[in-house]
Amino acid sequence: MKIGMVSDSLGSLSFEKVLDAAADLGLDCIEFATGNWSTAPHIDVDKLLRSKSARDRFADAVRDHGLSISALNCNGNSLHPGKSGRDHDRVVRKTIELAPKLGIDRVVMMSGCPGAPGDKYPNWITVAWPPETAQILDWQWKEVLIPYWRKLVRFAASKGVKRLCLELHGAQNVYNVATLMRLRDACGDAVGVNFDPSHLMWMGADPIAAIGALGPAIFHVHAKDTLVDAGNAAVNSRLETRPSQQAGERSWNYVTLGYGHGEEFWRAFCLALRRAGYDGVLSIEHEDMALSPMEGVRKSVDLLRRVYIVEPASYELPKI
Repeated sequence: MKIGMVSDSLGSLSFEKVLDAAADLGLDCIEFATGNWSTAPHIDVDKLLRSKSARDRFADAVRDHGLSISALNCNGNSLHPGKSGRDHDRVVRKTIELAPKLGIDRVVMMSGCPGAPGDKYPNWITVAWPPETAQILDWQWKEVLIPYWRKLVRFAASKGVKRLCLELHGAQNVYNVATLMRLRDACGDAVGVNFDPSHLMWMGADPIAAIGALGPAIFHVHAKDTLVDAGNAAVNSRLETRPSQQAGERSWNYVTLGYGHGEEFWRAFCLALRRAGYDGVLSIEHEDMALSPMEGVRKSVDLLRRVYIVEPASYELPKI
């Protein structure tokens, strides 16, 4: 396994300073955010698509710092029924087109979530009743989600991208193992997961069990933690709409690795990934409002270095 970082974790730094910081931290790679819900402060997708020399300079700068690029990340909602959905789709397609030109075969994104027929905004269905919820969900999947993803998989294949890594995230149609597998079954093995345990934590799933269920569908991994406030959750459940700035009142918050789940969990997490056949990157995503980005990333690196698995297994069964 390798340790990396989502570039937005240090989003206030310039491109060069992000590379300097990653090198100083001893990271192996960086995952660059290309737009949509990110301002993409470290990469100009249009410029890199236009110019081979610009791509060469970008790749050389990364390589000169002893780093590689683990993935491009275009997280957003391409299925938003408004103009932003079309805008997000354009960024997704540009990102897919750019990735192979930088020697990258995987793109991190989200499934998207449409509304109901005629809606102006997305509608995330999380219950089976009243009856219209099932009708909306059926329409979303059959009329919007699956047709969109079948076309996107074909587009990605034509550009040379082999792995579309969907993050299991709230307010998206694909948010857990079952929904990921449903879309994968409908659209093919190019659809897999960017496994971020922090979202499953607040939804009440067991990330270790989810790793075992996903197996070879795990294409990329985010290292991010969640702290569930047992008292607030006991009173109000884990469904949470308070803003992140009201951390003390919320049922859960994203935190630096180790501040929600201890080292024992992260050790089991890495072992589960190894047993599932994953030997890729653990890409740190800092979204902890209580710690500075640099301290949060540094503490996350320190924890991962104690628990991640570097060397390949060499055990052989004794000959009889």
